[in-house]
Amino acid sequence: MTALRLRKGSRGKEPPLGAEFQSQQSNCCSDHHPEKILHGDWSWGVIIWTSVGWSVSVGLGLLCCIYMATLHENDLWFSNIKEVEREISFRTECGLYYSYYKQMLQAPSIQEGLSDLIHDNLTESKRTINLLQRMNIYQEVFLSVLYRLLPIQSYLEPVYFYIYTVFSLQAVYVIALYLTAWLLSGSWLAGTLTGVWYILNRVDTTRVEFTISLRENWSMPFLALQVAAITCYLRPQLTDLQQKVMVWLMYVTTFCFCLTWQFNQFILLVQALIIYSLDCLDFITTTQVTTLYLVQVSSLLSVWLLQFCNSMILGSLVLSFIVAALFIRHCQSGLKTGSPLVRLGRLLLHSAMVLLLTVTINYLAKKALQLRSDEHIFKFIKSKFALGPTRDFDASLYLCEEAFGLLPFDTLERLAGTLLLYPYILTLLVLSGTLAVAALHNLRVKGGASEERKGAVEGRAGALRPDVAYNLLHTLFYGLLAFSTMRMKYIWTGHMCAVAAYGVCGMELWTLLLSTLRCNTKVLLRLVRYAVPLLVIACLYYKFWPKLMEELSELREFYDPDTVELMTWISTKTPKRAVFAGSMQLLAGIKLCTGRVLTNHPHYEDKDLRERTKQVYQVYARRSPEEVYDIMKAMGADYVVLENSICYERRHRRGCRLRDLLDLANGHIMDGDGENDQDLVPATHPRFCEEVKTDAVSYTALFTRTFQNKTFHVYRVKKKRKKSTKSSPEPSASQQQDQAL
Repeated sequence: MTALRLRKGSRGKEPPLGAEFQSQQSNCCSDHHPEKILHGDWSWGVIIWTSVGWSVSVGLGLLCCIYMATLHENDLWFSNIKEVEREISFRTECGLYYSYYKQMLQAPSIQEGLSDLIHDNLTESKRTINLLQRMNIYQEVFLSVLYRLLPIQSYLEPVYFYIYTVFSLQAVYVIALYLTAWLLSGSWLAGTLTGVWYILNRVDTTRVEFTISLRENWSMPFLALQVAAITCYLRPQLTDLQQKVMVWLMYVTTFCFCLTWQFNQFILLVQALIIYSLDCLDFITTTQVTTLYLVQVSSLLSVWLLQFCNSMILGSLVLSFIVAALFIRHCQSGLKTGSPLVRLGRLLLHSAMVLLLTVTINYLAKKALQLRSDEHIFKFIKSKFALGPTRDFDASLYLCEEAFGLLPFDTLERLAGTLLLYPYILTLLVLSGTLAVAALHNLRVKGGASEERKGAVEGRAGALRPDVAYNLLHTLFYGLLAFSTMRMKYIWTGHMCAVAAYGVCGMELWTLLLSTLRCNTKVLLRLVRYAVPLLVIACLYYKFWPKLMEELSELREFYDPDTVELMTWISTKTPKRAVFAGSMQLLAGIKLCTGRVLTNHPHYEDKDLRERTKQVYQVYARRSPEEVYDIMKAMGADYVVLENSICYERRHRRGCRLRDLLDLANGHIMDGDGENDQDLVPATHPRFCEEVKTDAVSYTALFTRTFQNKTFHVYRVKKKRKKSTKSSPEPSASQQQDQAL
């Protein structure tokens, strides 16, 4: 095991409730809003304030970048450890992705490196796969090409170029959140508060400092940029040219987001549901709805082309949903006419038809494409909500991990400790109430073009702007996703900072509060909007600055001698084309550190690979040595690596240990005290990973121990004894090892 060693009324003659809010809100360029310059206001005050706002955004972004890089260095002493230790620090799938960056740099030329990725036979034994089609590794390809072309090789190591790029994307992430809060509130103080909250809630907003290569660390900054572009696109008073620029920005950022994360289709599906909800509630125009849908479709199809026509994209739910939504919308032109009850009934019927058509299209698409790559995700969803069997091995692997469980309560405690949760909840309540009132009003508006109805709504006091409505639904939908699956909280918490800052610095909450207190004046409103965020920032500085300094002063060191010893032994004592079997996480590291061939790996979006992994994991099940041997030979494995931390696992509860999942999948009774399902039977063989260490004859005849330490045991898979021997022109990896021994 790795250790870290210390080193936001009344309709009488009085002004209506929210009238002040209406006049201020309709002026989209109030205060020091970033759109002022775009609308031709080039006064010195505007230029100075806008420049200060942009400067603060860049400063906060750089601060976050440096902070993450420093934490990474202090936790691992990355600058002072050996290269093999640096590579081991890229844990699980992070190591697999980084290995392709390393592979591209080691290739004789860019063309040969790309060819090796397109025709890869090292990642999965006995199979040649197209990595650019299967995995989202274009970022590694791009960085490796950039590193080759830039004159930086003499003073910047490849690993630092890689990790500094990822940390720089955190700066982009903070700037994007900053811009979203600034656009919503009209005050760059909201952006400042957003950046501060993001940094202080690092534990819940990002995990980049210890999972550098993880796909979400590449994609989330582009998603935040896309949300900022959508927020700007949905604002009123944009010129045609500005709208076109925003559409292109939305496309580019959506494309980059989709290209860098294999789960893009599920995130975009939630976003498509948000757009659909805004359309049904009549908050955005038909043109805007169609544009946003087409941006998603064009981005996905662009990635589909780049990924050599990856069928998983064409068979995605989001594409099926968008096609269904646009088709049903075109066929039901009278959807938004009639009395409120009629409109509501039509809306429910419309939604049911969209859902039915989505399922139909998706089913037909997957049948036509013979797509099974993402079925494990749907198995997980079914099992999580008790809609299907819970013994499925793939689904259970996810269900038993804490990251895929419900959001723990201590997350909310930490968010409350940084004063983020309270303004966020208050903002949600006020905006949700405003959204409900506006939606009910929209239902009462009779017929007419969508744009006319939208204009009528915008003229009302207290109307909810489209950009605010989008961000409200964005945080609500992704918040529900985060509560259902803890790993998805990183999509929610960053945007949560922007929404909370908008609540503190925007007009909605303060207008409502001051109107309730009957003291709503422009001067007082402006004073409160500036004083409160400054006060919050001062409190946060007083409370957390010493803690940040203490955190940055803690020096640790990477320490994992057993894994270092294993990687060194593999590199020096085994043939370069030797095939290794073992856990997904360990094999990713073996590929990065040694370049050896693997039987399986952590990129789980392939049906055959999932079946391979389940078979390889039989070494931790109750199987006979002959059964395990046949499995290893069928996959071409020369060596199998057993881990004590898996064989004798205690981290998970009974029923969630890997050996328990295998026993359940095989129909065997689980280890230890506790209940077992009645249909389970005792296994006829002992557990392989335990029994092979006894050196019993039935095991030593098929497996030879070649390496062991406190954590790992490596066994060479022998060739079966045969009466007739045939000479081969080239010895296998196992034969070479026999000769070496």
